Parts: sequence; C-alpha cells; structure tokens
Amino acid sequence: MRIPNHIGVIPDGNRRWAASRQMPKEKGYLVGLNPGLSLFKLCKEVGVKELTYYGFTMENTKRPAIQRIAFTEACVEAVKMISKEDASLLVVGNTNSPMFPKELLPYTIRKNIGEGGMKVNFLVNYGWEWDLNYLKSANSDVKNVHGFIHSYDVSRVDLIMRWGGRRRLSGFLPVQSIYADFYVIDEYWPDFTEEQFYGALRWYGEQDITLGG
Repeated sequence: MRIPNHIGVIPDGNRRWAASRQMPKEKGYLVGLNPGLSLFKLCKEVGVKELTYYGFTMENTKRPAIQRIAFTEACVEAVKMISKEDASLLVVGNTNSPMFPKELLPYTIRKNIGEGGMKVNFLVNYGWEWDLNYLKSANSDVKNVHGFIHSYDVSRVDLIMRWGGRRRLSGFLPVQSIYADFYVIDEYWPDFTEEQFYGALRWYGEQDITLGG
C-alpha cells in the first residue's frame, strides 16, 4: 500500500453529531479528542511522516461564545495529548489575536517531544489570508506584503481527509494543498473508525500522482 508522506485532517461534524443526539452543539468538540489520538497512532503505525489537524479558524471565532470556548479548550487538550507522545509538534496560528490560546504559545516553534519522530501540526486560530500575509488595499487589490507564509515549516500535503460530508477545503493550507488528493468521509468526526482511515489509504493508493506533470 502506498502511504502518503503528509496527511491533512479536517475533523468536521462535531456540532452536527451533538445535535443529532439532542445535545448542545458545543458538547461535540471534546468527543473528538480520542479519535484524534487514535488517528495519530494509526498514522505513526503505517509510516506517515507528517500529520496536520485543522483545529479552528479565525472565522470560527465568530460563532457563539459558548461554542468558541468549547472548541478552543478542545484544541488545547488535543495538543496536550499529543505532547505526551513521541512527536515533532508545531502549532500554527495567529498569535497576535486574543483568540489564540496562550497555553499553546510554547508550541508555536516546533518542538521534539520525547524521542521526536512524526511531525504533527495543529492549525489553531488559523486563517488563509493571515498565513499568506494577504492584505486588501482600498482598491481591492490583494497582495502578499511580506513575501513568506507563516506555515513555512509545514510540507506539501499529499492526502486531505475530511469528515462530516462537506466537499470543501475551508481555507486549509492553500499553498501546501496545491496537489493534495481530497477524500471525504460522510460520517461525523466523533464517529471515527480505523476502517475509515484504511479506506482513505486504499483510495489514495489508486490515484494517479502526477504533480501537474
């Protein structure tokens, strides 16, 4: 089986999962923590070299405060869980914003945890325009004002897996995803299973990788 070097994960459907069980929407976020750890271990087991989780975006922070607090706490806990494993850990996001959790500031420079190993990235309070340093001028022209991207330490993504059935990238690493294959799982993220993961790998192995050539 051909294994992607870098897998991106969009763990969507937490709110819909909670609502389908007559629970408040914010209750769905913490349920996604164990699936995240399980996926990390599966990736490590099959030899994936880099894994990126989509935590929350700068746009997500416009949601009701009770939801924002819940998904922020879930992201902090997710990073803490991985920080107990052997990994090379990095958090990428707008640290100048009050929405960025201060507990994660130590991880905004890549750290080898334990024996190091697989790179694990979390996108927290992330925005694609922020990443690309894009600003809109008065005449609506868009330009990169610094000539670099904030996610420079994240490699090109080979496979993006999105739970929850949505067929969109939602601003996920636009530069690194340029040639990524996109696999959608209809089930919600809290219902993650190993078979979903292996199904994605089997599908990826059947794709024709040309990188534009």
